[in-house]
Amino acid sequence: MTITLSDQDKSTLRTAAYGAVSLMAAAGAAAKPHKIATNGSTALGSATGLIGHVLAEYPKGKELSGKSVAEIADRVLPALTAAMNLLKKQDPAEAGNFRSTVLIAVETAQMHQGQPGPAMTEMARKITEALDAARVTAADSGAVSEAAAGQDRPALQKAIEEIVDAGFVGVSLRVRDERGEWAGSAGAAELGGTAKPPINGHVRIGSNTKTFVATLVLQLVAEGKVGLDSPAADYLPEFGLDRRITVRMLLQHTSGVFNFSGEVYDDGAVVPGIPIPYGTTGKEWVDNRLKTYRPQELVELALSKPARFEPGTGWSYSNTNYVLARLLIEKVTGRSVAEELQRLILGPLGLSDTVVPDASPEIPAPYAHAYYRYADAGDQKTIDITRQNPSWISSGGDMISTTQDLAMFISALLGGRLLPAPLLAEMCTPHPTGIPNMDYGLGVFVVTTDGGGTVISHNGAAVGHAALMYSTPDGSKTLTAALNCVDDADLSIAAAFQNAQQKLLNEVFGGGQADPAQPRD
Repeated sequence: MTITLSDQDKSTLRTAAYGAVSLMAAAGAAAKPHKIATNGSTALGSATGLIGHVLAEYPKGKELSGKSVAEIADRVLPALTAAMNLLKKQDPAEAGNFRSTVLIAVETAQMHQGQPGPAMTEMARKITEALDAARVTAADSGAVSEAAAGQDRPALQKAIEEIVDAGFVGVSLRVRDERGEWAGSAGAAELGGTAKPPINGHVRIGSNTKTFVATLVLQLVAEGKVGLDSPAADYLPEFGLDRRITVRMLLQHTSGVFNFSGEVYDDGAVVPGIPIPYGTTGKEWVDNRLKTYRPQELVELALSKPARFEPGTGWSYSNTNYVLARLLIEKVTGRSVAEELQRLILGPLGLSDTVVPDASPEIPAPYAHAYYRYADAGDQKTIDITRQNPSWISSGGDMISTTQDLAMFISALLGGRLLPAPLLAEMCTPHPTGIPNMDYGLGVFVVTTDGGGTVISHNGAAVGHAALMYSTPDGSKTLTAALNCVDDADLSIAAAFQNAQQKLLNEVFGGGQADPAQPRD
């Protein structure tokens, strides 16, 4: 359906959407209203498609500043219903997009406020009611198309509920496709609790970190500061690296460098690295989970072990590759990896909820809790390990983000907003891994789906937290998810984790091979 909006129509949509953010800011005035409004406006400005173009222009002269909550509500709530009714007549699918965008902005407006106060909670409820009043009116008149009704996406809700039934404490999911955006959650944010995980809560994203780091290295290649096929030793001479190891090999996992978190060989032999939460060192990791490791010491430990294979002659997933990539970034730029990520990725894309924690054990609210089960003197204990020092995995998997930021990142990356086309093509060029239907590019897995299609992804697990990130090669359809669970030394949740990935892939992309990336591998 072709949609035609007059200037007045567009003004109505902008006033309604940004008015909702103003309403949340006024309701939470005691908790930094400017920050609340900025968070919500950033979310509106990141909308895609037609609605994104309309909302990109901030409405002038709304005359809402300084008004009371009641005065703003009197103007904004009817405007939201009017905006939805307008879009229903033009294109029901766009009405669904508008509704999702406003609710995401409302949720984002509450971020960083800890537990939202009763006034903000009440305003969020009224905003939702105003949006849904139009949906009810349209449904009663028979005007809701199949596409708009599909925004409820019962199959997606059922899929995440089945994931919880399989053993996860909670899961939140975000899907962006031709039917608009859907976000939902199931399970619990805490063991024994009743509250669901926050739909856009913070999560430790594990090996999704590698995609950010690889993108950053390739951006430095685009700036002419790094040679993709130059010896890594040229940039990091202090480690005495084999000069056959190139920057490309680090990003591609073809360097052969020992994995500092341990290696499992084809014959079943295990060569340990640092104490990690898996295998025989679980209790030691628990006792030292606030310990700080320097990136240099992780690399030095890895280089003290025999290489797994000659550079370029095999493929093996090694966290050491990405710690070397981090150190290379910092050596070349003279700035921390966090500063460079902010300069080249997080800042330009407005990813305000993505964090590079370095050695900090903290995670911003809101979040679902992570747990770990282990044996202590013969007794089984389950503890909350949401606070943990991620320096043990470093840039192999230390970052924190949200499903919304991950969706924005992977869509922008594959949509060509971060890398020149030739380097993006290099990034997504598959290299054989030995895993059926799953090859590796530069910081991304290249997955062949059951239907013969291609999906670009990286997933990650981070002790009680896990994150999924999938996209079509053009960035137009994305799936991002955050999961919280009770982890243990035996990786008992691993089978359910891979089944969860497969279930969601089947539902959104028509199938695909689950990503095996774990901190240990």
